Amino acid sequence: MSLVTLPAPDFTASAILKNGDIVNNFNLKKFVNNKYSIIFFWPMDFTFVCPSELISLDNAYSHFEKRKVQIIGISIDSVFVHNAWRNTDRQNGGIGPVKYVMVSDIKRKIQKLYGIEHPILGVALRASFIIDKHGIIRHQVVNDLPFGRNTQEFLRIIDAIEHTEKVGEVCPANWKKGKEGMTPSSLGVKTFLTKHSNSL
Repeated sequence: MSLVTLPAPDFTASAILKNGDIVNNFNLKKFVNNKYSIIFFWPMDFTFVCPSELISLDNAYSHFEKRKVQIIGISIDSVFVHNAWRNTDRQNGGIGPVKYVMVSDIKRKIQKLYGIEHPILGVALRASFIIDKHGIIRHQVVNDLPFGRNTQEFLRIIDAIEHTEKVGEVCPANWKKGKEGMTPSSLGVKTFLTKHSNSL
């Protein structure tokens, strides 16, 4: 089920903050506070593909911070397991002290709220949601468990949302920040394709 164009479901849960503090009342809406945000789910801590995704997001954190994007990660593990994973060296399968929030969905309520629970295993699929400043989900992607996500694609989509909001153009296939957008009209399509159809 797609949640794109709908308000992001709000939730309150236990979480470990980027400074390592553990809180029991982390609230999505209050934390996001009219900023762009990414919510991403992974199946479980201390597994296989998962650390590569969390580390990739952490490595790119400055790019998200520059765009004023809040990052919230969620799995079914407790905050204490999250903390142990943060305190495990990357060379030993840990993720280190990542610079974003890690939420505990130990009762599996949030993954059900977002409709991305694995139908057999009961863990979250590799789902990601990009939310705009108004709390509306603008992008959603759900991968099966063996396939990691592309951090650069998150940045591209955020840039596209911002471009559309500021300029009023739409963003064609393979658009990247700095490239030409498209005027959303018949003439705009013709003009764009005349110039760029061979390079799409």
